[in-house]
Amino acid sequence: MNDWLDEINWNSDGLVPAIAQDHQSGRVLMMAWMNREALALTAAEQRAIYWSRSRGKLWRKGEESGHVQKLHELRLDCDADVIVLKVEQLGGIACHTGRESCFYRVLEDGVWKTVDAVRKDPHAIYSAGHAHD
Repeated sequence: MNDWLDEINWNSDGLVPAIAQDHQSGRVLMMAWMNREALALTAAEQRAIYWSRSRGKLWRKGEESGHVQKLHELRLDCDADVIVLKVEQLGGIACHTGRESCFYRVLEDGVWKTVDAVRKDPHAIYSAGHAHD
């Protein structure tokens, strides 16, 4: 039934890296991991669902924060070992720090400089006890 899932080169842990990219601007928003179930559900539900390695369970992006990633397109790279999700990021925030993107630091003169402002205080986004989505 899910033959397309068999074409993916899952790593030794049964995971594949997934890069979420804004479907309009092209900006890379975040990177997370997916297992077979997460990828199948992402395609079925048309929203980003990842595998949380730290919690050992599926993680529906936005279930805690409301910052759901609506799927527009799924792409697979040439080696079939990286996924790109073109998404609409609801709320304009992908990062648990309250920023648009997790990639908000730029290397300048040997120092990582923060170049993106926090759009919303993470404490206002998440309930107590949750580090991120």
